Order: sequence, then C-alpha cells, then structure tokens
Amino acid sequence: MATQVVMPKLSPTMEEGQLARWLKNEGDKVSVGEPLAEIDTDKATMEAQALTTGVLRKILVQAGATVPLGQVIAIIGEADEDISALVSAAESGEAAAANKKSIEENVEAGQDGAQRELAGVVVEGARTQATIEGAPLRGDEGGAPSTGGAQTSSAPPATQETAATTGGDDTSGNGQRAGGRVVVSPIAARMAADANINLKSLTGSGPGGRIVKRDIEAAINAGQQQQAQAAAPQEARTQTEQAPAGAVETRAPQQRPAVEGASPYRDEPVSTMRATIARRLASSTGPVPHFFLTTEIEMDRTAELRATLNGLDQENKVSINDIIIKVAAAALVRHPQVNASFQDKNIRYYERADIGVAVAIEEGLITPIVRGADRKSIGQISREVRELAARARERKLQPDEYMGATFSVSNLGMFGIDEFTAIINPPEAAILAVGAMGAKPVVREGQVVVRQLMRVTMSCDHRIVDGATGAKFLQTFKQMLENPLMLML
Repeated sequence: MATQVVMPKLSPTMEEGQLARWLKNEGDKVSVGEPLAEIDTDKATMEAQALTTGVLRKILVQAGATVPLGQVIAIIGEADEDISALVSAAESGEAAAANKKSIEENVEAGQDGAQRELAGVVVEGARTQATIEGAPLRGDEGGAPSTGGAQTSSAPPATQETAATTGGDDTSGNGQRAGGRVVVSPIAARMAADANINLKSLTGSGPGGRIVKRDIEAAINAGQQQQAQAAAPQEARTQTEQAPAGAVETRAPQQRPAVEGASPYRDEPVSTMRATIARRLASSTGPVPHFFLTTEIEMDRTAELRATLNGLDQENKVSINDIIIKVAAAALVRHPQVNASFQDKNIRYYERADIGVAVAIEEGLITPIVRGADRKSIGQISREVRELAARARERKLQPDEYMGATFSVSNLGMFGIDEFTAIINPPEAAILAVGAMGAKPVVREGQVVVRQLMRVTMSCDHRIVDGATGAKFLQTFKQMLENPLMLML
C-alpha cells in the first residue's frame, strides 16, 4: 500500500523544515530506517528516515524548499502501484493539518531526547502512524517489519505488537484491528514493554478500542495485587513450617488500618494574586524561550563593604541584597542589551535600571521596583527596599510601584538555598536568582583557603539576550561584587 512521507518533527521547537537534499532518487528502493533526506531544522541538519519499505515513487518537495511540519514531501509504494490519488491529495494540501497534529500528539505522548529528534510519521491512505521510542512494535510472529513502518525492536516479542493498520477499520474490544494487529498509543506501548505486559491480553479503553496509558497502569496495578495475594498464603505456610514442633501460635496477625480510595481533600478559592501569578507564569514559561547561566562569586570584599557601611550608620543598616541590587543596576548600564524587553515588532532598550525585588507575602510573590537604582546610593536603595517590602506585606503598594521593572532580582539565600533558577517576569529580558553566601574551602595559588562564596543564576529571554551577551553581563556583575570599588569608576 502506498504511503505518504511527511515533513517530520525533528526538534521540539520545529514548525517547518528546509529540505537540504534528497539522499534517494525517484525509483530507488528504500527500507525501514534508511535515510531518505537531509532536513535543515531551526537548530541543526538532521536525517529524515523511511518508516516503510518500498520504492520512492514520487518526490513532491525539491531540495532547497521550506515546508511546514506535516506537509507531504514524498510517496513510497510498490513499483507498479497507482499513486495518482495520493499525489492529488498531497498537492491539494488536504492532509497537512491532520498530519501535523498527529506528529505533535505522538511526540508529546512520550518521545523525548534523541528519540524525539528521530521522530517521523507516515500516512497510509488517510491513516497516520509514528515510530515509538525509535523502535516501533512488531507482530506476534516476530517476522519482517510491516508496511506501516515498523522497525526491528530489541524488546521481547511477547511484549510488543504492531501499531500499524491494514485493511478495514473494524476493531475488536481489546484494541485489535482486522488481521490481529493491536492499536496502541506510543507511551502505552513503551510502558507495556517496560512492564513485560502482553498487549494482546488487554482491552483498550481509548477511541476505537485503542490501548492507552491508563490501560497499562490498570494492568500493572492488577498484577501487583495478584502478586501480593499469591505471596500472603506462601508467607503463612513458611511461618508454619518454621515453627518449633508442638508450638502453638496464639498471637493474632497484626492488623493495619484500612486505607481505601483517594485521599480526602479540601478546595479553597484561588486568590486574585495567585490567579495573576499563575497567568503570568504561564505566559512566561510558554512563549518566552528561557536559558540559564550560573556563576560563583567570592563575596569577601562585599561583606567587608557591608560591615564598613553598617559601622558608619547603625540605624540604617544595609543588606547584601541591597548591594546586589546596586551592582546589578550598574552592570545593566554597561550592558544595555540585557536592560531591554521584546515587543512584537521591535526590541525596547531602557535608559534607566528599574530593578524589581522579589518579596514573598502570604498570598504569593510580588516585585516592588527600585526605580533608577543605577542612580541611587546603596543607602538609598536599602531604605527604599525596606519601605517597599513593608508596604507590600500590608498590600498597600500602588500599581506603578510593582509594574514596569526592566530587570528583577530574586534572593532565596536567607532560606539556605544554595542555587535555583527563576522564571522571567515578562516583558523583562532576564531575572537574577541569588543563592546563599557561605564560607567554603577553595584553592588559591596552590593553597586551600576559606572564602565567602555565593552562586547566582541568570534566566535569560533568548529572543533578546544571547549566550555571550548574558555571560558578559554576569562577568561584569561578578567583577563588581568581587571588587566593589568598581562602583566608584
């Protein structure tokens, strides 16, 4: 049966691919797993593999063309097979949307890491199939791969079935199609193989009798219960056999409190603040492409600066975090690419460093802003942060006092957290996560000495900040904290 080959999803962020070159020509024979073409994705050049055996009958997309995920790029079939209907459907683009959805569903269903990069999909007529973890399922007989694109699997035949379909759509109650083939989701197939479960013994609860994840979970739970029931009589017999002759067991077996059903729970209304936090975090982690940079900083000189400043003014003591805010603002002035935000059609660069300071309150988290922190002294920043934090906990901040920061600092060092990553607060380009400062042994000039070390991690919006840009910012930030007199330059 002729098969349509579609543009596969070769990376998690891929929406379209450029066909760099074909590795096979029309009329060439192809086998399952054999490279068909080289595809340029958004990150690399990768191979698209054949998921069926036959002849490459028709190339529909020429080298150099860029097409969206799911578009038909070629047709594989028998040498004398009529493929005119498939060619017509492919040229009309009827199957592209359905193919793309099917590919994404299969990737989300459990293909990850390197296997996700090899994920490919073929369509038999109007039906879609996908490889499962790089080793699709095979039939009971363990014979040759099916025409649906199955490859040889290393798993035991007893636990692996074929996900291909042939002939009509009649499906039995246990998820089997005509010809004894099983319809199973990719993640369910992987779970069954790991648990050594025979898919033929299961009844599918998915659409059309498809075996899905919950069916495998139920089978695993049932197997565990059967093992426990079988072990109980054996344990009793063993204890009886080991008892001394003439001994009488009078102690009743220990009774454990019965725990049945799901855990009790209570529902509490979501506060407006928590709902806002949830909405903003969802809008950040999805659309904003995060990457993270971590560095370790010697804080001895900063600690000395703090002690000196607090010795000069006993009533208005500064914290390490106050100095960090000042240094972050100074570093932003030197690296304006980080002091920016991504707009739909442009990048906005700010002329002032307005630093958001994460403050934990009962309802959640809020970030009051130190406006123009690059232009204020450490003492001014300290007093302003204390005042803003106090009013934040009293819920008395005005909108302009917590909206519109250009960069944020989140410090969990006071809770003993050594290192963490923070989620960017849109539309800012970055946020700095500050860990605890503590004495640790380090090697300096061949000698083991004790230094006050602190780890910081910067989360960056890759649409604005590239790796080198973020690294240079952190380099300046580190230099200033290790040599705070740079603030005077």
